[in-house]
Amino acid sequence: MSRDLRLGVNIDHVATVRNARGAGYPDPVRAALVAAQAGADGITAHLREDRRHITDDDIARLSAELSIPLNLEMAATDEMLSIALRHRPHAACIVPEKREELTTEGGLDVAGHYDRMARLVDTLGGAGIRVSLFIEPDARQIEAAVRLGVPVIELHTGLYAEVAGEARAAELRRLMDAAALAAKNGIEVHAGHGLTFDNVAPIAAIRQVRELNIGHFLVGEALFVGLGEAVRTMREAMDAAR
Repeated sequence: MSRDLRLGVNIDHVATVRNARGAGYPDPVRAALVAAQAGADGITAHLREDRRHITDDDIARLSAELSIPLNLEMAATDEMLSIALRHRPHAACIVPEKREELTTEGGLDVAGHYDRMARLVDTLGGAGIRVSLFIEPDARQIEAAVRLGVPVIELHTGLYAEVAGEARAAELRRLMDAAALAAKNGIEVHAGHGLTFDNVAPIAAIRQVRELNIGHFLVGEALFVGLGEAVRTMREAMDAAR
């Protein structure tokens, strides 16, 4: 289905719950299929270096069983590049990764690691994988993404989600300016991190944003209402804001 604003559902933390007991359930692939049936336009999964949630087998199964696009979040390492080339997901979003962090804490420093990013972008793009860079809403990083020729950036909305009042309004303006700058230069804009039913509307209302990637909140909400209902409610909130 073609939509003005797509919803990508991140199923990492279904795997987190599974791995807490070392059991085979809950199955993140089953969660992905439920999310797709409920209206998700794509599935996002982050294969971390330490395999704390999503595993190599999960990526293989998602690649085989999904009928909607798979977005592989990956660190800028040779190991992850090799895995992406093996499975050929629809998209690969390069994200920063630190072993000790609980979750992704910010955007890539694309400008500061330009040569390294150029090699990854060229290799992934040459394999027919749509490359995205997870970055802060910062003009310097967007300008570096433009020079790299990436088709997509994903703006980090974590700070927006954490602050309130005037600080949130200022961060929203920063996100809006970044989205406009990227779109003006021909880059498709995605956004994500920390988005909930309560804070999604202003981000969804940014006209240049074409996709939101949301995971942890939806998995948490699923404990109370089920994953399908959580996805449907988020889809409705995004559509209403648009």
